[in-house]
Parts: sequence; structure tokens; C-alpha cells
Amino acid sequence: VQLQASGGGLVQAGGSLRLSCVASGNFFSVKTWGWYRQPPGKEREVILCMSSDDYTVYYADSVKGRFTISRGTAGNTMFLQMNSLRPEDTAVYYCAADYKAYGSGCLSAGSYDYWGQGTLVTVSS
Repeated sequence: VQLQASGGGLVQAGGSLRLSCVASGNFFSVKTWGWYRQPPGKEREVILCMSSDDYTVYYADSVKGRFTISRGTAGNTMFLQMNSLRPEDTAVYYCAADYKAYGSGCLSAGSYDYWGQGTLVTVSS
């Protein structure tokens, strides 16, 4: 599967932004979808992930209640809706996919097998 993320940009604190991730190739076999981010000077972290089997979404505490994930009707697009953005949300955001079903363990699964290029989100104070 190939992934293409887009939608990053500059936004003021408290604002919203929606990122998109378009998949091509064998996306029908993807079992776990995820969004990661890498803040400047820090390690990459998974912020939320979704099971393809039952569409259950798991959220990291840092984004719970502010970020949501959804799928497009064609099934090959994933969206990350980010609300109430904070300066500490500034990071390069990546969408990722894996053919393995991690279930509730998708937040701690480590690195997924397939990655899109990152898109930069900058939140100004």
C-alpha cells in the first residue's frame, strides 16, 4: 500500500485543521491505520489508530477529546480532524498502515510497515 498525506499548514492556537491520507495499492488488506507525529527534536509517536475490522479508534492521551479520525466513503482515504490545536501539537504528521491487526495494542505497536510522507503542522501561540 502507498500512502500520501496532505493538509498541513500554519494555524493559530485554538484553531482546527484536517489532514488527509490517500491510500493506493492493496489498501483493502490493511488491518490497522494510524497517525503518527514527530515534534521538532523529539521522537515519533503514534497519536491514534483505527482497526479496519470494526473501526474502533484508539487515542493517545495527548490528543483525546481534540482529534478524531474518519474514513472516506471510498475506503481509501483517512482523515485526521484536529481541533483545539495547541503549540505543542506542532509536528510533522504521518499516516501509516499495517496489514497486521493490532487491536487495542495499535498505540504501542511500534513502527507500522507502511508510511506516507509527512506533512508539517505548525501551531502558533
